[in-house]
Order: sequence, then C-alpha cells, then structure tokens
Amino acid sequence: MTEPAFNHFRIRPVTFSIVARCARTNQVGVAAATAVQAVGKLACHAIAHVGAIASQALTNPYLAYDGLRLLERGASAEEALRRVLATDPDADKRQVGVVDIQGRTAAWTGSEAIPWAGHLAGRNCSVQGNRLAGPQVLERALASMHGTEHLDLAERLTLALLEGDSAGGDLKGERSVNVLVFSSEEYALCDIRIDDHEAPLDELRRLFAVYQTRILPIVRTLPKRSDIPRPD
Repeated sequence: MTEPAFNHFRIRPVTFSIVARCARTNQVGVAAATAVQAVGKLACHAIAHVGAIASQALTNPYLAYDGLRLLERGASAEEALRRVLATDPDADKRQVGVVDIQGRTAAWTGSEAIPWAGHLAGRNCSVQGNRLAGPQVLERALASMHGTEHLDLAERLTLALLEGDSAGGDLKGERSVNVLVFSSEEYALCDIRIDDHEAPLDELRRLFAVYQTRILPIVRTLPKRSDIPRPD
C-alpha cells in the first residue's frame, strides 16, 4: 500500500468541520477538530443512507439528532436545518453543517460565532469553522475535497482537515479530532477519534495509516445487515 498522500503536511491546530457525501459510493461522513475534548461525541453525527451533520461553536447536539431524524423522513438538508434552528432560542451562537444522502448541503453560522467564522458549500460537501485564521482555511479545505474525489471519503476528509490546517487554522490550539464515515451498513466504516491530545492532527495522520492497513480490512469482513435478519 502506498504511503498516505497527506504525510507531507505540517500540522498546526485548527477548529472547523466538513460534512460530505461521496457521489461514487454514496458514503456519508463528517470530520472535525476542536480545542475541547471529545469532538466526535459532541459535534460529529451521521447515519448511513441518511446524511451527516456537524454541530459546533456553542454546541447543541440536538440540532444534529433532530436534523438527522428529519433527513431520515425525507427532508432536504436545507429544510432540516431550517426546522431545527427554528426550535433553538440560541441559534445565533451555533454553527451547523448538513449534507443529505443526495449530496444537497446547508450550513448556518450564527452572528455570535467567534471570528473569523463562516461556511462554504461545495460539490456534495460543506465546510464550516469559527475562530479561524481566515476564510483561506475553508477555501483550502474545500479545494482539497474537490480535488480528491477519486479517493475514499475517509481519506478525503482527513486530507481536507490537514489542508485547512496548513492554511493557518486556529492558533488557539486543538485537543481532539474525529473522522467519521458510514457506508452501506449501520456501523461506521471509519471512526477515528482522538479525544485529548497535545497534537491531535499529528496523531490523526498516524492513526489514519493504522486504519488503512489494519482496521479497514477487518471492518470489511464484519457481518452485513443483508446476512443478519432483524429479530422479530
């Protein structure tokens, strides 16, 4: 197996997220890095065949939980985002990115998000961040997503995090990173979680190589839903 393409990146901390759907494989995923612990538990959410949502800034996980339920019932990314924000009295403090299974995206950056804050929509993906060095962080991450469409989604998300970091990122520092991808099964195809680390993006680079060589081959041999009937 060839060396992962991101090994040349210089790692610096960054606070932002990416939600994406792969048009080739119909995989959905989300990746994020933040200055607090356990970004994977608090900010990153996805369901196979449904979509992915990142809920960040002053995080409200229910925006993701409820948004995914709406997507599952057929709402578009834009409709789901509009409806969940309408229930949140602190919407101006939130930042959210949504992608549905058709690749439609929607995003929200509240007026009280720490600057620089914003979001960008791309092909089957959205990037969003707050307390960034500037818009170039999102621009570089989005360019990476567009330029790596031939790769698997987990690698694309990892590369995009590292590319955004190379554009300046968040100089305040990071503690946790998550790359979460679902394919056709109810369990995750990839769930790399770094919950508390002095250099979590360096650790992401290492763990992604481990995932590619050791974990992914095992995941691919796990039972499939088509072979395991649901209990009555």
